Amino acid sequence: MTRKFTAKGLTAKGLTAKGLTAIVLPLAALTGLAGTAQAQDWTPTRSIEFIAPANPGGGWDTLVRTTSRVIQQEGLADQNFAAINVPGGGGAVAWAQIANDSGNPHKLFATSPPIILVPLAGTSRYDHTDFTPIARLITDYSIVLVQADSDYQDLNDLFEAMRENPSLSVGGGSAPGSMDHISMVGVATSAGLEASGVNYIAFSGGGEAMTNLMGGHVEAVVTGAGEASGQLGEGSDVRALGVSAPERMGGVLADTPTYQEQGIDYTFDIWRGVMGTPDMPAEAVAYYEDLFAQMLETDGWQEARDQLGWIDAYQTSEEFGAFLDAQKEEFSEVLTELGLIR
Repeated sequence: MTRKFTAKGLTAKGLTAKGLTAIVLPLAALTGLAGTAQAQDWTPTRSIEFIAPANPGGGWDTLVRTTSRVIQQEGLADQNFAAINVPGGGGAVAWAQIANDSGNPHKLFATSPPIILVPLAGTSRYDHTDFTPIARLITDYSIVLVQADSDYQDLNDLFEAMRENPSLSVGGGSAPGSMDHISMVGVATSAGLEASGVNYIAFSGGGEAMTNLMGGHVEAVVTGAGEASGQLGEGSDVRALGVSAPERMGGVLADTPTYQEQGIDYTFDIWRGVMGTPDMPAEAVAYYEDLFAQMLETDGWQEARDQLGWIDAYQTSEEFGAFLDAQKEEFSEVLTELGLIR
């Protein structure tokens, strides 16, 4: 039996398989945004600090650097977007710094499910309600990677080995109880393992997780498909066992089977977006809403998005805020079931 998570609410059909389904809005909905007129009332007067709350190489870092590059290349902003990495605590270190900069309209940060999961797990005093939602941008999927010469040919091989030897570890770039951990526990329990049988090792970002995979310190790594796509392909040192998408993806991931194709009824979407400091002025929020809406329509963005395997999933500040509230309710139930809420 399966359980499917949606942005509108939770429909329970069992306790094993879990999926998170993002609402993908058509780009046509971007036209006529109410914030456009307001955005003209404020523009940045200096460079914008655009923070990735992790080391280079992970999903937040990829989103920050990709959006910054596209905005600059397309000439959408007069001021520079400066990518800054603030690693630690699965995002908690960066969030603590940002929370102390209330009202600053020149500071943004990339966000995704850990902004909800990490606080729920008790490892951050700040959650999404302490910050200003700007816009949701895309959705991505989880992917499980092993070394290219690994004996594991598919996910079931890996899970059988984990069943026989619970000490085998799987690495991820997010904190315990956060996105990568939840994604891996979800697919493993859907394949028949106990949640306690997943020996998850948290690293400070996707780049560090990959380094430990190549060093043989973990059996596999769970990460975002988008951030992994640049490391896959002919001659790669890593190989993908499966992706959490509902159907096969394109590009270098075209030959990677979904979890469902391997008899594991599980999907998991990784939404990503942008948030700002607490109490950011409404005029600044409107400016950034309009800026990111324009960015999604550019050729430069669409080329980068397709290369990374992302799917546009735009939401305005108000819509994104409501979405985050709904996600907190859904993830609270998941973590409670897994015994990960402290």
